[in-house]
Amino acid sequence: METDNSTYARTVERDGGQAGRLATVLQVLPALDLGGGVERGTVEIASAIVEAGGRALVASAGGAMVHELKRVGAEHFTLPLASKNPAVILANVKRLAGLITDQGADIVHARSRAPAWSACFAARRTGAHFVTTFHGTYGSGNWFKRRYNSVMTRGERVIAISHFIGGHVRRVYGVPAATIRVIHRGVDLERFDPKKIGAERVVALAEKWRLPDGMPVVMLPGRLTRWKGQVVFIRAIAALPRRDIRCLLVGSDQGRSAYRRELEDLIHDWDLDEIVRIVDHCDDMPAAYMLTDVVVSASTDPEAFGRVVAEAQALGRPVIATDHGGARETVIVGETGWLTPPGDAEALSEAIARVLSLKDPARQILAAKAIDNVRRNFTRHDMCASTLDVYNEVLSLKAPAG
Repeated sequence: METDNSTYARTVERDGGQAGRLATVLQVLPALDLGGGVERGTVEIASAIVEAGGRALVASAGGAMVHELKRVGAEHFTLPLASKNPAVILANVKRLAGLITDQGADIVHARSRAPAWSACFAARRTGAHFVTTFHGTYGSGNWFKRRYNSVMTRGERVIAISHFIGGHVRRVYGVPAATIRVIHRGVDLERFDPKKIGAERVVALAEKWRLPDGMPVVMLPGRLTRWKGQVVFIRAIAALPRRDIRCLLVGSDQGRSAYRRELEDLIHDWDLDEIVRIVDHCDDMPAAYMLTDVVVSASTDPEAFGRVVAEAQALGRPVIATDHGGARETVIVGETGWLTPPGDAEALSEAIARVLSLKDPARQILAAKAIDNVRRNFTRHDMCASTLDVYNEVLSLKAPAG
């Protein structure tokens, strides 16, 4: 969907405020130090608000991405929003209500559960509009968890980052379809454009990771946590009948040192020490994708969207993902990639072998289709434009009672 951000709505008069001024949006999240989907999306939407002529505010516990946020023209306010302590959550209601009033925020957009509880009550107290983004399934195995998660369904509009998540919100929480707006995550085509990634960046990474020239590279990007499927990936590589490849697990363990040791032991036990390597967080993922022949997402639990799969396709890389969750919406099976059953190492191994056997003409056709798929359906521009449309929509509604 193409939307001109210059049409960003002007606010209606509220609480004696001046009618016709551009909207001020306050996004709330725990912190800005991870660089994951929630944090990256917050910065991207803040940038879009500023570009449209609005005012972008963000409240969090802070972090390394605050500098990036300020660089796009947004304002950051440090509050203890990462805490799940009930007393702190309650105190944050007053803090956020004061911030909303002092800064004249028209919309509060909550992106995570603990700060969302504070933001929900603060918005009600001040009469600001309340919007949420549902970023995952969050685990809903018992009443308490569903109750805790339910705050993410209390927005006047609930943004779901995939149709999979939209269905989950309707099925588990009974949210009416009329309240849900599906807005897929968007790839930044300025960063993930194969024409803009110089060979020197790719060579530098290959040298850093000691990759031999000419050997196919298979990569699974993602933080080291069990549900991301690193164990399945290692077993799939062990089942391959060839050893003339290099395989990379790219991601930080984020303190999960015991799991990292388990993976290292598994690599050793399967005699894969020369083939599979664990590398830490990579600051140049576009270059990492470009040196790769196959990009794998082996998540055993459904991905809410699956940023890796979309980013890799934007660069024309063949992808193999697990057949559930958001991957079913981003992969065109047999044309831009393949899907394999969750936890099935044998099927994953067969799919990797199939992709590695592709000849240049077939690879070129696949690359073109993958790039086109992302450019038509999963761009940062469309994500931002659609989110601004949601803001415009709630601004046209009657202001909530304070």
